[in-house]
Amino acid sequence: MMLRAISWKRLLAGIHDILIAGLSLLIALVARYGLEDVPWDERLVLWLGVFMVIAGITFRIYGLGRGIWRFSSVTDLRAIVLASTTTILAFLVTMFILQRLESMPRTTLVITWFVMIVMIGAPRLAYRFLKDGGLANFRPRDFTPDGVEYLVIVGNATEADRLIRTYNLEASRRYRVCGIIDYADGRQGRQIRGIPFIGQIRDLEEIVAGLGRRGTTISSLLIAASGSGRSELSQIATIAARLRLRLLRVGAPKLDGMEPSLEDVTLEDLLGRPAVSLDIENIRELIEGSVVLVTGAGGSIGSELCRQVAAYGPARLVLLDHSEYALYEVDQMLRREAPAVFHRPVICNVRDRAPLAAVFAEEKPRLVFHAAALKHVPLVEQNVCEGVLTNLFGSRNVADCAVEHGSEALVMISTDKAIRPSSVMGATKRAAEIYCQALDVSGVATRFVTVRFGNVLGSTGSVVPLFKRQILAGGPVTVTHPEMKRYFMTIREASELVLQAAAFGTRPSAPRGKIMVLDMGEPVRIVDLARTMIALAGLRPGDDIAIEFTGPRPGEKLFEELFDSEEGAVKSEADGVFIANARLNSLAELRPKLQLLEQALQSRNAPEARRLLMALVSGAEIGGGTRFAPDDSKHASGNVVKFNPPGGASA
Repeated sequence: MMLRAISWKRLLAGIHDILIAGLSLLIALVARYGLEDVPWDERLVLWLGVFMVIAGITFRIYGLGRGIWRFSSVTDLRAIVLASTTTILAFLVTMFILQRLESMPRTTLVITWFVMIVMIGAPRLAYRFLKDGGLANFRPRDFTPDGVEYLVIVGNATEADRLIRTYNLEASRRYRVCGIIDYADGRQGRQIRGIPFIGQIRDLEEIVAGLGRRGTTISSLLIAASGSGRSELSQIATIAARLRLRLLRVGAPKLDGMEPSLEDVTLEDLLGRPAVSLDIENIRELIEGSVVLVTGAGGSIGSELCRQVAAYGPARLVLLDHSEYALYEVDQMLRREAPAVFHRPVICNVRDRAPLAAVFAEEKPRLVFHAAALKHVPLVEQNVCEGVLTNLFGSRNVADCAVEHGSEALVMISTDKAIRPSSVMGATKRAAEIYCQALDVSGVATRFVTVRFGNVLGSTGSVVPLFKRQILAGGPVTVTHPEMKRYFMTIREASELVLQAAAFGTRPSAPRGKIMVLDMGEPVRIVDLARTMIALAGLRPGDDIAIEFTGPRPGEKLFEELFDSEEGAVKSEADGVFIANARLNSLAELRPKLQLLEQALQSRNAPEARRLLMALVSGAEIGGGTRFAPDDSKHASGNVVKFNPPGGASA
């Protein structure tokens, strides 16, 4: 067995502390006796020898030599105090046993305690002071080195103190914090770690202008308030854009720990919500060791689902998509990020029943996530037959294959546009919901969980990438209507909650035929989203980048809803997930309606296909069959949550 090499720095630090301990006792004796009256004989040798031996043992127990002086802190000071106290007490007991404390004044040990703490702690603090810049931190502003970035911190006292202390911002060589702007009133003139409170958010423009007049040009605002609300951050972003200031937050710490890593605030930061408590164990139980198939695996939601599913250790992950490039991208992502997970990319269109069934027959997936869909509202409005074939009959193909080949559960990704649909896209998704619900209550072994949510930030074809392109091009940014509102969540949030809903909805006790609805928070005005994105780009909305209103597009609604007025909203046991008691249909009722719709598609009769689709989702009689009334006794129990959509519409 090889002996671990002794660090010479630790050895020197240990020797230093032991010598300082002996010197502290000697100084105390001189202070008590006077220099001439100190017993310079064998008694002094005994006292110093015993004291230094005890100190060496005690210091090792408390780990004084293991601390890195460069990062000395209050924790190290506490260890020094405890070690010094223990050394004094142990020495007192030892000398009482050996000499009954003859010729040793008791006050000497009290003086020794104070001297030890100062003389052991002072070199550590001095070393850290020098490493952190020493006297350079006290230079006049005119002599501040070039390249220093002047910041103002935005946050309350606790958040600002944590940020300054964690990253040692008061001694940073790269950043100079000129003050703290608080949300609350009453702290102006006070300080934290030498950095003053200089005002409130409402005074930000005046504060920055005042600092500029005194020769300090602020370049950035640093957000310390991790729990800031959406409206507060949007307000700060707008002011920052008007003043041409960067809006920063602390990113992942650098490995060297010398300077904080500051990153630009993102749209996700401004629109994000408090994290949901995920039921990790139930999600892992659902996925671990299972064959999982994801349709639409190359899409925004599908690819993120693949990433998150891979983290739970499936036996095999089957990636199904009709786009070769999208499939290539998600395949490469999994090769990089989850090389231990076996995955198989399959080029297949969910509209093609035979090849889809062959994949199910070969893979026998236990769990299916169905994310494949045409989702762009105006495009589907112009291509009715294609939208119905993919979103409705493609979903029917996936659902039927899951039943025929023994899948335990299918999770269908739906949308808030399925509520009282005004577009073909929304109607096709609602029709797919209806079919999956009907299968779920039909007595088949496969469980069907439909998960409904709103817009996803940054997904392909969504408004965020469009706005980014328009801003880079110099504008204008086009918004359909000043009052257009949408629900938003990040791709990661949506995928996590899909897994959460799946774990809850597939439990044996979970109610059948229900719709899982993700908690989307508050809706956002699209024009506010546009202004925020312009501000985050460091530009002024309306001045640098114009905003133009183009009018609603075909099939669009001003406000999206998450629940139909007849559905209600029942809070589930899963955090961030609600249950909608949506209208149920029987398979016997649906089949003739679907047959008529198929005939219209075969003849490419788009107007008839649209009429039949809208009649199907509205429950109108279009081909016989009776309405299947859901059994109220089977509705999930819980607290009913009332949603009040914008504009006073009922939910």
